[in-house]
Formats: sequence, C-alpha cells, structure tokens
Amino acid sequence: MMAHRDRSRTGNEIAALPMRWSSNGTLHVLMVTARGSGRWVMPKGWRFDGGTPWKTAETQALDRAGVVGHVGINPIGRYSYDRIMPDGAVMTCDVEVFPMVVERLRSDWKNRRTRKRRWFEVSAAASQVNEPELAALLRTLSVKPPKRTARAWFLSWFD
Repeated sequence: MMAHRDRSRTGNEIAALPMRWSSNGTLHVLMVTARGSGRWVMPKGWRFDGGTPWKTAETQALDRAGVVGHVGINPIGRYSYDRIMPDGAVMTCDVEVFPMVVERLRSDWKNRRTRKRRWFEVSAAASQVNEPELAALLRTLSVKPPKRTARAWFLSWFD
C-alpha cells in the first residue's frame, strides 16, 4: 500500500535528549532505534494530556531508553518529520526537544526488547539521524559555548 500525505493530520510529540559529558568535556547523547525502521532517534512520543512537556519527556526517556535523570523545563529546539501511520497516511509531526542530564541507565525498561540504545558524540549523532532539522539541532550542540557563558547557557535549560 502506498503512503499518502494527509495534510489535515499533524501531530505534536515531545522528545528527551539524554546527554552526558566525558571527562574531556565532549558532549555525548543517547539515541535509540525506532521500532519500525531501526533508524537512530531520540526517545520521543505523543504529549500526555494535562501533563507538562518536560514530565512527558522524562517518561518517554524512561520507557523508550531506560534513562533516569533530570529534564530541563525549557526546550532546546524543535524539528519536524514525516511519520507513517498504521493506516498508511503520512502525518507531519512537530517535535519539541527537552534536554536531559542522565543520572543512570536502567538495565530493565519497557522497550528493551524492541529498541537498542547507544551513546554518540553529538556530532556523530547528527550524521546518524535521517531528519535534517534534527541533524541541524544536534550540530548546534556540538559547538562549545565560550567558557564564560557555558554555565549560564547550560543552566538556562533548567530555570
């Protein structure tokens, strides 16, 4: 069955971008495989009714990737992609991305049998994703801010 674009259907998703820094200051992000295609994506999903977006991001990260950590309340970016729905329609989804500092990874999580997870240097993650807007967002994170503004830049995600 050929996919058809249904311009009347759009979706809003929330993503967590799990991150950690190596001892030399290199930023790494945790990506998971999409269940259908196996491509590398961030843990994401539909926004929960009545919930805050950062709590949704926290839940998505735990369910999709087994990540426990601290999610910022301010999004660090947005991107769009085309999602093929079960009926074959193509829906454009707008994804709001929230930063997540990883505290630990669980060995037992909801999607562990259907997804793989992997740490990437942020610039390598940008080259692994299929969505151009997501790749651009990741590339912006690979540029280190000047030392005098790095702390304020990072903390602005959480205030």
